[in-house]
Amino acid sequence: MQTYLLSQQFDTRPLAENSTACPANATICSGTSCVLPEDNFNETLSIILSTVLTIMLALVMFSMGCNVDIKKFWGHIKRPWGIFVGFLCQFGIMPLTAFLLSLAFNVLPIQAVVVLIMGCCPGGTASNVIAYWVDGDMDLSISMTTCSTLFAMGMMPLCLFVYTKMWTDSNAIVLPYDSIGISLVALIIPVSFGIYVNHRWPSKAKVILKVGSIVGAILIVLIAVVGGILYKGSWIISPKLWIIGTIFPAAGYSLGFFLARVAGLSWHRCRTVSLETGMQNTQLCSTIVQLSFSPEQLELMFTFPLIYSIFQLLFALLILGGYRLYRRYRVKTKTDVEKTEEKEDSKSASSHAKINGGFVSNETK
Repeated sequence: MQTYLLSQQFDTRPLAENSTACPANATICSGTSCVLPEDNFNETLSIILSTVLTIMLALVMFSMGCNVDIKKFWGHIKRPWGIFVGFLCQFGIMPLTAFLLSLAFNVLPIQAVVVLIMGCCPGGTASNVIAYWVDGDMDLSISMTTCSTLFAMGMMPLCLFVYTKMWTDSNAIVLPYDSIGISLVALIIPVSFGIYVNHRWPSKAKVILKVGSIVGAILIVLIAVVGGILYKGSWIISPKLWIIGTIFPAAGYSLGFFLARVAGLSWHRCRTVSLETGMQNTQLCSTIVQLSFSPEQLELMFTFPLIYSIFQLLFALLILGGYRLYRRYRVKTKTDVEKTEEKEDSKSASSHAKINGGFVSNETK
């Protein structure tokens, strides 16, 4: 405390200018070890933005619920083949991929653990927004997100116990069950209201859905920007984690789509499972990491959830752009072919009528 007071009374800038070890705003310096003052701006910004993001997320999930048919949704629950395939992808493919990537790149044990935590997290809510834009099965998307968050209560400890044995004691990892529970409640309540609105007032639900999709786009971009602002000082980490953060979401999207197709799901459900597999709940991963590790350990791995979040978003936008181009080209081509066939049929009918002296019906004009 005395050292802290002295540092507040005296100007430490000359000392900082003569030494490259400590920054100018350091409060406590001992050799090369420095303690920086708390950044109240970041703390205040974090509270404000967390509140705004929570409200926006509730609105987005409410609007996504407006696109869910209660009968179809209940059908997925009663015949959960699609949910089961998603479960295998979420808690089978993703943890195994995380384990193999950690071995392949030979990262530090503490870094391998954060990669595995990311692989064991449930699906994120951003997948519901992207699934809507790629004409996915929204009933399946919502049910998969809900079920994966619910199953995470038991599957996350199990997967971490199995895969982290060679790097750390799984008991050292603190799972925030309260955060998982809050995520589940924040998902179920708005979606339930949305389903009810869609059932009672379908026309109003369509308007809400359009507004919600726009808010969802703003929300996704805002989350990425907020992460960059709040954690701008944490981007200097091992290049290996940058590479893993790039490969991991791409592998999740690809393997999820492949397994869904092998399981015999339709194309729009394959797209849904793919997005639900690759898009993880990165906020939950960040929470687990902060609760489980010391500040010294966080320096080596805290940024990985942010890196994963950025690349999962980039690849999702590439999937969206590719699908939109494909759809526009396919629909345009199909329409042109149909128009050509109609014109040929019309000409054929007209010439046939002229030759035989018959009449031409209004349908062929």
